[in-house]
Amino acid sequence: MSHVVVMGVSGCGKSTVGELLADRLGVPFLDADSLHPEVNLTKMATGTPLDDADRWPWLRLVGLELAAHPDGAVVACSALRRAYRDLLRDAVPDVRFVHLEGTRDQLASRMRARERHFMPVSLLDTQLATLEALAPDEPGVGLDCALDPATLARTAHRRLGSGRPLSTDSVEE
Repeated sequence: MSHVVVMGVSGCGKSTVGELLADRLGVPFLDADSLHPEVNLTKMATGTPLDDADRWPWLRLVGLELAAHPDGAVVACSALRRAYRDLLRDAVPDVRFVHLEGTRDQLASRMRARERHFMPVSLLDTQLATLEALAPDEPGVGLDCALDPATLARTAHRRLGSGRPLSTDSVEE
């Protein structure tokens, strides 16, 4: 089984890397943004950050969708806080995380370059303030989103399939 959440703040490349990783793993890909209710999308598009009351029902749907794929799936989902990741682990205990990390400047630049995306750059700081890095006891790996998506997907695939601990951020070619 391969259940993976590619996580991080907006602009880090979750969807791009997630699709490439799902292809490598031979499992379906889902962008968790597609599960947001319209009210959440509207809030974010107008510059209003989501709060936990907005996020919990959405995260439950993400967990259900991940669990609906017993042979594995890759989901692009912010999963910013430990509590959110715990909820996803409740739904799928074997889920592992790939945290795409970057500097505020890198992320803001990427967000400004995107076309037709609901998330404005103005919400980046609230996401960064909410973000809790993976704890040492969480099954996952942090990778620098400045690397190209193919390298990130390849590295995540190797690390997830290697059986090695996933706590370092080394990149393998």
